[in-house]
Amino acid sequence: MTARTTRARHRAARRPVTPLTELAQNAAVGRRTAVAAAGGALLVSTFGGAMAAQAAPMETGPAKMNSVDLNALTSQARESLSNAPVVTVAPDAELSVEKSAVSVVSAADNEDYQAEIAAKEADEAAEAAAAEAADAAAATVSTASASVDVPASAIGNSVISIASRYIGVPYVSGGGSPSGFDCSGFTSYVFGQLGISLPHSSSAQAGYGTQVSASEAQPGDLMWTPGHVSIYAGGNTMIDASKPGTVVDFRTIWQSNPTFIRLG
Repeated sequence: MTARTTRARHRAARRPVTPLTELAQNAAVGRRTAVAAAGGALLVSTFGGAMAAQAAPMETGPAKMNSVDLNALTSQARESLSNAPVVTVAPDAELSVEKSAVSVVSAADNEDYQAEIAAKEADEAAEAAAAEAADAAAATVSTASASVDVPASAIGNSVISIASRYIGVPYVSGGGSPSGFDCSGFTSYVFGQLGISLPHSSSAQAGYGTQVSASEAQPGDLMWTPGHVSIYAGGNTMIDASKPGTVVDFRTIWQSNPTFIRLG
């Protein structure tokens, strides 16, 4: 019998197939795994190296944001509600309302209202009286101003010009202002505006200035008689605050022998 030599056939050594779980682990640590088909066999190769990181798309947009915000608000609302104090009302609680009596007073019996009406009527009466007095004064001034014609020689004279501003001011005993003059108060006020100081006294004013004769007298000179003083306006006229019941005005000289005094 012929001896038969039998050669044993040995399988070529193969790399163990990488389990799928290992593939997953390799992917987790960033290793690359190559899978290829060669001769009907599945070859799996892994090698180190960082894989390009790709960020998973983040869910954005109004829908996502609103969902988060609403959840947060809901959580806060629940927390506030759980911490809020509880108010309880008894089932048999009653609401009471106080009622006050309302009194009505007629206009005729209302003292405050009647006093208001009386004050208003008094004010109206006072205004009417003042208007009437003003009209009467205006009429008096108009009449008084027309009583005497002012001489042409007095026109332009500084003293006469100032004195003329106060025509119509009533005579007031002791008065020395535009609200009322007496004779010496009027002359001292007029000359005071020209820088000439005179005392508020007719007898004292007689001692000021220089006496001149009637023929030398000029408009603007003082004209004095015992108990009265005025301003000479030229010709046979003067301007003065004459006596109670009259007003400052031009008038005819009524003194028989006045003294003329020149000031300044």
